[in-house]
Amino acid sequence: MSEIDPITLSVLSGRMEQIADEMDATLFRSAFNPIIAEAHDASHGLYHAVNGDTLVQGKSGLPIFVGVMSFAVKAVIEKAAADGDLEDGDIYIFNDAHIGGTHLSDVRLVRPYFRDGVLFCYLASVGHWHDMGGAVPGNYNPAATDVFQEAFVLPPVKLAKVGKINQDIIDIMLRNTRLPQSAMGDLNGQLSALDLGIKRMDELLDEYGADTISAALNALGHRAERLMRSELEALPNGRWEAEDFLDNDGIEDTPLAIKVALEIQGDQMTLDFTGSAPQCAGPVNIALPTTVATAYVAIKHIFQNLPANAGVMRPIEVIVPEGSILSAEFPAPTGGYTETILRMIDVIFSAFSQAAPNRVVAHAYGTINALSIAGKRKDGKPWVMFSFYGGGHGGSPEGDGLNHGNAPISTATIPPMEILEAAYPIMFRQWALRPDSAGPGKHRGGMGAIYEIEVLEENGAEAFLFGERGRYAPQGITEGEEAALNVFSYQQDDGWHKPPLASKIRGIRLKQGQAVRLETPGGGGYGPISEREAYAVALDVASCLLGEIKADETYGTAWREAQS
Repeated sequence: MSEIDPITLSVLSGRMEQIADEMDATLFRSAFNPIIAEAHDASHGLYHAVNGDTLVQGKSGLPIFVGVMSFAVKAVIEKAAADGDLEDGDIYIFNDAHIGGTHLSDVRLVRPYFRDGVLFCYLASVGHWHDMGGAVPGNYNPAATDVFQEAFVLPPVKLAKVGKINQDIIDIMLRNTRLPQSAMGDLNGQLSALDLGIKRMDELLDEYGADTISAALNALGHRAERLMRSELEALPNGRWEAEDFLDNDGIEDTPLAIKVALEIQGDQMTLDFTGSAPQCAGPVNIALPTTVATAYVAIKHIFQNLPANAGVMRPIEVIVPEGSILSAEFPAPTGGYTETILRMIDVIFSAFSQAAPNRVVAHAYGTINALSIAGKRKDGKPWVMFSFYGGGHGGSPEGDGLNHGNAPISTATIPPMEILEAAYPIMFRQWALRPDSAGPGKHRGGMGAIYEIEVLEENGAEAFLFGERGRYAPQGITEGEEAALNVFSYQQDDGWHKPPLASKIRGIRLKQGQAVRLETPGGGGYGPISEREAYAVALDVASCLLGEIKADETYGTAWREAQS
């Protein structure tokens, strides 16, 4: 079947998206660790049988995984071709970030789907496991200089052969984690999601036939490409550049540039990252698959109506210099990949704002602030509270930025305070919006947040932070101004202290009753501050989001007349 009518195509598109969505939901309901169960740091999708391209992805999973999982599936295709033994019921598992992208906490399962003995496509599952060994509980080691200091590294291997699980692989993985029960629960959840995906694909092909579904998948890719080309043709031709910086790599206190030149010519776009910092000693490197996937995430933010498949990227060339921080080679550490890809999105937005300012928002807060607090309970059992934290989103052409949102690399949610307090011996002294943290502008950025977390365990705990934006604030666009910096502090016997590297530190010993505090950035402002309505400033002051002195200094005193 070479052609498919639009109505059937729309129905089948929805059916296949539903398969991926159900796989997401299955894992979210069954996972043991809150990073998957509550924060939804996971994803599922369908991938091309020959080249591994993304065909369909669930709407609840992380966008960064759309492009990254394509590389993971390609790695399995290459492994299976080299071994020559791919069979129905095989399942591959691995976490190698240099092959499959992101970092070692993200465990990938890839399963071929056969129809009548013929390979039809691949199904894949990825989830952020709570702990994969390494030097730091939770794996965000800000002082790592290679991947072996971050976590246990597993290359693509067969977890199952013709449906029979290889228990040896599971035993090795469980021996290399501080939380084996959590890991086993997450693994079973991912296996269940893949089982469901196989069942739903059987039902779909029983109803419509393999030829029709194959034609639909091809048509969806071509349609996405045509839509992307149409969007690009409507924009001005030109070349625009932007640059921003990471605070440091956690080892050397030197800023690291992330630079992009964005060029549009007709129905094609180039994103050239030449000029970005070279590969560094610390864990803010990212592998090439992650860089390409991040470019896709930024494009999807800008062109919001495009579907989530590989056709979107066909008109877009991504140039990444060899030896750079954006194309790190094994065994360079990649644990803090989140911080680097957030900066990539920021510079893409800044460059694109020069071509079409009505399409983009100002910088979001720009760091997940990966905070791990870990220790041992009275009975000697280890506990690891790993989580990430929110901040302000950038102002937009339509209005102020979102207060206390999650990072724009994902659709994940911030785990609720009640879940964290119930699971771990900690207490939140404070969880609140951070006044005066938003970037000023016609439309201000969203507010950051303040989190203060006290240790309740009498044995104390050890804390680790992997963050960013401690020295380079989130930027505004179209004359909007920057937001507040990220501030981390921790309590000791002699009072409160701040990290020498501003946003990264490991090995903080905390006694019972001592705490850590995060004051996260707001979002950058959009448009000139002179154009902000006086009543909007007055409302922020009345809501205690903006202090009176700060309001006077930034916007003048006209807002006082609007109070009445």
